Amino acid sequence: MKVDLNCDMGESFGMYQLGNDEEMMPYITSANIACGYHGGDPGTMRRTVELAKEYNVQIGAHPGFPDLMGFGRRYMHCNPSEIKDYITYQVGALKAFAGLYDMPIAHCKPHGALYMMAMEDEKIARAILEGIVELDDNIIVFAMNNSAVAEAGEKMGVRIARETYSDREHTETGSIILTRKGSEIDDYDAMADRVVRMVKEGKVTAHSGEEADVVAETVCIHADTPGAVKLAEKIRRALLNNGIEISAIR
Repeated sequence: MKVDLNCDMGESFGMYQLGNDEEMMPYITSANIACGYHGGDPGTMRRTVELAKEYNVQIGAHPGFPDLMGFGRRYMHCNPSEIKDYITYQVGALKAFAGLYDMPIAHCKPHGALYMMAMEDEKIARAILEGIVELDDNIIVFAMNNSAVAEAGEKMGVRIARETYSDREHTETGSIILTRKGSEIDDYDAMADRVVRMVKEGKVTAHSGEEADVVAETVCIHADTPGAVKLAEKIRRALLNNGIEISAIR
């Protein structure tokens, strides 16, 4: 039994510093690197790729809507062609930096509002998947359980890794609540135990109190969640203590 631990990174830009990227690197196996639209800039992208190589962490693209001011969390109305081009532009930019360090883009995980919309809208899901496949059909796509992305990906022959979250509340369908629930962490051990249960038992208690079935192939820990480094350390220890191997999806 094994699981990947992923983290959204490289979201600083200009003079604005976000997240705890270097502190998180020792605890994760996959880094989702922002590509300049919701966060990140060329220098930050390069430095994040360098860090990932130094810590032997798999890298993936983290493309979002062109919404720097709203950090990619505002819902935008874009047609599938536009969304596909957003993916091509952002993943392509990261691919260029990754190539300088002989690192492949192993996975892709859309960000924020784009991620949430794609989970429910098959047209958006297919646009994202088509954009990724045209660049590199070996890229693994992270998607929530029972989502349009997972279903469309399977139909298209795209490799999907089903994702759960350590620092967000889940719904009864295995999706998540797009809020900063992580800011309210007060019991790190309980949250680590929740991750272990998702991996071992395929179960999580939803925000409603109901039990939800999930497949946890990769688990997200946000770098900008207050206490993220401590949470990551607790999760790693709990997983290893339960005989669960921690390794990148590829």
